[in-house]
Amino acid sequence: MTRHRVLFLTRRGQRHQQAALEAAPPELEITLRRDPPRDEVLRLLPEMEVLIIERVGIVDAGMIAAGRNLRLIQRLGSQTWDIDLDAARRAGLPVCYQPVQTCVMVAEHMLLQMLGLAKRARELMSVAEAAGDWGQTPRRCDEDYFAYNWSGRKNLGQLWHSTVGLLGFGEIGVELARRLKGFECAALYHKRHRLPAQAEADFNLTYVTQEELMRRSDFVCSLLPYFPETDLSLNAAFFTGLKPGALFVHCGAGAVVDEAALIEALRSGHLAGAALDTYTYEPIRPDEPLLALARDPMMNLMLTPHVAAGASAAERNARADDYTNLRALFSGGELQYRLV
Repeated sequence: MTRHRVLFLTRRGQRHQQAALEAAPPELEITLRRDPPRDEVLRLLPEMEVLIIERVGIVDAGMIAAGRNLRLIQRLGSQTWDIDLDAARRAGLPVCYQPVQTCVMVAEHMLLQMLGLAKRARELMSVAEAAGDWGQTPRRCDEDYFAYNWSGRKNLGQLWHSTVGLLGFGEIGVELARRLKGFECAALYHKRHRLPAQAEADFNLTYVTQEELMRRSDFVCSLLPYFPETDLSLNAAFFTGLKPGALFVHCGAGAVVDEAALIEALRSGHLAGAALDTYTYEPIRPDEPLLALARDPMMNLMLTPHVAAGASAAERNARADDYTNLRALFSGGELQYRLV
């Protein structure tokens, strides 16, 4: 069996690296490196047929020139603005991207969270299921009769035309920004390194400071990763600084949100609702105060058990799409999501 040499560059941890290797077809001989120095990349490239870069990582003209035997550059993810496409075009080298299924699923989950909070879904479900005394006799509906809002609900909002702040912006942020365009939202974002102007234009994004994002956003979407400096960083000062009546959703890393401070912001009414998929302790503790608060549907608190990315986010079967274009390349098939 012919073995094809692949250089796989990533910034992700050991668990994700192992899942990617386990999903690889047997005909690939993969050299995987996490954040290697440039001179090592340049030394390895001449021997490789394919360069895979996971999510981000500069691919410049020098690297393309060094990869004289390359047949494909494959970006895993949709952030392609750090690849020199002009240099690849001059070299006649195909460049493709591959949307990350788990990131798309997290983006969808965040839409679920935002819509659920705006519509106060848990409250509406509990009220409808209670089948209470509504002060009027039920009648069969027809063209001219219906009892709209028979329970007298208030404060039902919308996502359309809202201001949405994305705190932290990576691959999930890209997929979420794509979907927010359909709701005609004003999308703000803040991250350590600002995106190129073209990327901001493509995704209809406005870069702001964290303070401005907090002050202006109707919805605050936290996608922050875990680092020592982000540990419980979304604290009392953060929640106090949010726009009164804002809605907070979190699908970032666990142990980033100060849950006691979040509870206080909800109880005080400063926050109109919150939704979380990750927590400081996982699995969530039976005596976790968040659970007690969530049992009151009027608090507009939605908790999900760390499943935004699907049932098997880091497992082998979730990484099969990483190699779709490599299979096509070596079998004479058509490349997907081709940029060059």
